[in-house]
Amino acid sequence: MAQAYMTETDDGGSGPERPGSRFRRLLQGWRGDPGIWRRGLVTAGLAVFLALVMLFHAQIPNNVGNLGSLTETFLPWLGFFIPVLLVVAVVRKSAAALVALLLPVIIWVNSFGGLITGKSGTGGDLTVATHNVNADNPDPTGTAQDVAASGADVVALEELTPAAVPVYEKALAGEYKYHAVKGTVGLWSKYPLSDTRPVDIKLGWVRAMRTTVTTPKGEVAVHVAHLPSVRVKLDAGFTANQRDNSADALGEAIADEKIDKVILLGDLNGTMNDRALNAVTSQLRSTQGAAGDGFGFSWPASFPMARIDQIMVKDVEPVSSWTLPKTGSDHLPIAARVDLSS
Repeated sequence: MAQAYMTETDDGGSGPERPGSRFRRLLQGWRGDPGIWRRGLVTAGLAVFLALVMLFHAQIPNNVGNLGSLTETFLPWLGFFIPVLLVVAVVRKSAAALVALLLPVIIWVNSFGGLITGKSGTGGDLTVATHNVNADNPDPTGTAQDVAASGADVVALEELTPAAVPVYEKALAGEYKYHAVKGTVGLWSKYPLSDTRPVDIKLGWVRAMRTTVTTPKGEVAVHVAHLPSVRVKLDAGFTANQRDNSADALGEAIADEKIDKVILLGDLNGTMNDRALNAVTSQLRSTQGAAGDGFGFSWPASFPMARIDQIMVKDVEPVSSWTLPKTGSDHLPIAARVDLSS
């Protein structure tokens, strides 16, 4: 039988401890303690530093190991340090640290609190999906079938190899009447494609394309892109110069698009917070940010920590956005439903 905590009553007896009694005793222990504002100043300083990083991340320079972009890639995870500092502040009985912690809490909630609650709606008239299938995927047929099971009308695949393309074509032929492959990226569609061509993102080989999808609600320009990978190296920091140059080229291609309604699908190897992708993100909206449930992290598939796979739109209204179940790739596929008639 569980034993109730007991506390002394007014008549000298004992009774069950009332809820909140231990918290009140903790506060009483702090009363009259002159050190509560002097202890934990280092913890308070770390809390202020954390708040400044989250608030002014755009001012962190990129000329030393692309530190700014690295910080922005994992920006939501800075919130992990808040409960750690909270525990230290309570253990140290530091009022200064507790007050200082309000700063990063307010900034994190203001920046990312909206992503915690679901924003998915209903309706829409086009479902799209994108997946970096991984060149070393051991089960391309199963991966293709899993993505098609999402019910997407349009599916973009990245990191296609010459040997795997026929496998994906065969696996998706039953669901998608139209498709086009350019280099290592491809698009499968239930609606006709036209004006399909490679997009030069300054790599020397094809990792991006555009096509016109003629839907029942009109034409949509769909771009598929796989920007270069980034690496974190001890001697060079966050190496992303090639990715950044390709992002600028992709941004130019989108700016030159003649069709008003644009959808970008692909692996951009960067998050919406990364200032290096401004040439793209300044023109388009993230479906996850506008209508997603949660953060929508897509990489790595074993323990997703960042959303580097993106579905972005222009003159198209996002209705819902979500991640799909794990496949044989190291990325999770993602999908979105949009409204073309708005």
